[in-house]
Amino acid sequence: MADNKNGGVPDAGSSPYGTQPDERTLEMRRPRESYLGSDDDFDAGTPLGNDAYAAPTEQMYRPEPVYGAETGGAVAAGERTPVKVRRGTLDLGLFVLRAAVGAILVAHGLQKLVGLWNGPGLDGFEALLRDAGYREPAVLAIVGAVGEIAAGALLVLGLLTPFAAAAIVAIMINAVLFEHELEPGVQFFAAESSGFEFEALLVACAVAITLTGPGRIAVDGRRGWATRPFVGSFTVLLLGVAAGVCLWIFGR
Repeated sequence: MADNKNGGVPDAGSSPYGTQPDERTLEMRRPRESYLGSDDDFDAGTPLGNDAYAAPTEQMYRPEPVYGAETGGAVAAGERTPVKVRRGTLDLGLFVLRAAVGAILVAHGLQKLVGLWNGPGLDGFEALLRDAGYREPAVLAIVGAVGEIAAGALLVLGLLTPFAAAAIVAIMINAVLFEHELEPGVQFFAAESSGFEFEALLVACAVAITLTGPGRIAVDGRRGWATRPFVGSFTVLLLGVAAGVCLWIFGR
């Protein structure tokens, strides 16, 4: 290789590795300011400038969507998604309980109203109420018989269940008090017809259905009192108790 004019020292512009990129080429290869910031962001303390350690912006990091198992759609992070509760055979069990209690009430109401299955009929039921000391036995006989049939039918259908249960409680309270009047004292499992275990069982079933709700296998299956009864259903139940007691005290 021949020496150059500087006495063997290569020129600043020359290179043994060939042609070097000029200033224009370096300018084209510089990173864009939108990615690393402007020249003012760089200082001697940090290689990438102070903004390199700043908190990430919303445009740079976005939360991943959460997909709900039940809804099947995208839900924003942190948002509560409704979870479907598995009830198993609970609704079927409540339907069986409602159907059994309702069918018994309908049968007893038909016995009092039309004398079905060797029942007393309306006249016999009116005479029974007259002997019990009620003031309007004729009216109460019709109201009582029809009330039992209506309450039993509503219970089977799961329609207006709290009101049907309250009517059952009011009727059975009078029946228990009447049995107690025939045989003073606690005659729960009496050998004769004065025992009131049957009426007490119906009252317990009506209260249980009110507190648990009729379930989803009902006409009112989508109402709040069907699966999560609370203050409203309990208030209606208390009104039924009050109605039964008032009928016994002021209706005689």
